[in-house]
Amino acid sequence: MAPTNPLTSINPLTRDRPITAGKAALLVVDMQNGTCGPEEAARRPEFHSALTSRVIPNIAQLLRTFRSARLEVIYTVIENLTADGRDRSLDYKLSSMGFPMGSPEAQVTPALAPQKDELVLPKSSSSVFNSTTLDYLLRNIGIQDVFVAGCLTDQCIDHAVKDGADRGFYMTCVHDACAAETEARHQAALACFNGYCRMLRTADVVGLITAG
Repeated sequence: MAPTNPLTSINPLTRDRPITAGKAALLVVDMQNGTCGPEEAARRPEFHSALTSRVIPNIAQLLRTFRSARLEVIYTVIENLTADGRDRSLDYKLSSMGFPMGSPEAQVTPALAPQKDELVLPKSSSSVFNSTTLDYLLRNIGIQDVFVAGCLTDQCIDHAVKDGADRGFYMTCVHDACAAETEARHQAALACFNGYCRMLRTADVVGLITAG
């Protein structure tokens, strides 16, 4: 007979949880003009194809479903807090990453535009938890489950999932609503952070919400 783990037998935990009203949020990561605009078709054709054929339609479906269920929707966009970008992380400075405060590039792509009173958090590092007040806001609102979608799977999505898990949130990656520069990088990233979250398709998430 296999030994019993006293911790799991007393208080079993699982990521396969129902969605509770007022306790779940959709986090849409970096779906903005500067990263998802039409110029990406020439610069990153595989990424642009994934965005237009899969990611944007799936996030649009998630937005409709979360809004209909009166669940929280939160956006993050890459946007400097200063005109010259001096507030950016060292990595963003070294990578020449960042968009001016209030610029068109920092705006959410029109197909996924936020509605009135939905939070849009400017960030200046790969981790939304490091360079925004997301942790503070989620706790104030009472969120326990965070559903993550957007780009890039192997960069900002990876950070959001791992950092959120370490802070005690139940993280779910909606994997068919995310993209990296290539499909190979997308799949490799999913395999890398799989242990930190629940992996669901858009249809699975919609089913969870409508079933509740």
